[in-house]
Amino acid sequence: MSARKILVVEDDPDIAQLLSLSLNKAGFETLVCDEGYDALETVRRQMPDLIVLDLMIPGIDGFDVCKELKREQKTSRIPILILTARAEEIDRIVGLELGADDYVVKPFSPRELVLRVRAILRRATPEFPPVSVFRKSGLEIDFEAHRVNLEGREVILTATEFKLLSELVRKQGKVLTREQLLDKVWGYHFDGYARTVDTHIRRLRQKLMGRAEWIETVRGIGYRFQDQE
Repeated sequence: MSARKILVVEDDPDIAQLLSLSLNKAGFETLVCDEGYDALETVRRQMPDLIVLDLMIPGIDGFDVCKELKREQKTSRIPILILTARAEEIDRIVGLELGADDYVVKPFSPRELVLRVRAILRRATPEFPPVSVFRKSGLEIDFEAHRVNLEGREVILTATEFKLLSELVRKQGKVLTREQLLDKVWGYHFDGYARTVDTHIRRLRQKLMGRAEWIETVRGIGYRFQDQE
């Protein structure tokens, strides 16, 4: 089986080298770009399995790279991990709202970053539940094909959004805390990351449009997928 391909978009050569060495040691193949336009062309040409993306890069910044990739159907499902020195909460929220799967602030632990990369790739690999297709009032989730359709039209979800929706649907009627969702969907639980769940739920509701109310907020606890019409 060939190694999973990771694109590192980072204009600091020392950090790019550290990332490349750490990922290679973990068994990944790495590609490196140092500016935004080159990153877009590399993604379209190489179709990596995951992108580690700095925000402050020459050309177009990481936010615009993320936005462009999520807009194109061919590249919209490629997971993105943002790695940046911008630690403000608003930057984290904007990055996740644009479709990034995770957000890591510099300085970072290379070991932790590799663990996060592996967790994201696991989320991008479909798990086959006992029921392969879920249907409810125009919403259809094909767990094996990793596809969601609403009223006959495909809903484009990131790997994390799909895993989050799948987890809620499989436990429909039960309340899942933010901590449970972090552990199950993201594969880790760090203090302060509950907002990550909230941001992804908000994006998921936007994409489900008229079915958004099926994902209920249970104040002070977490979320629940309705088990009744």
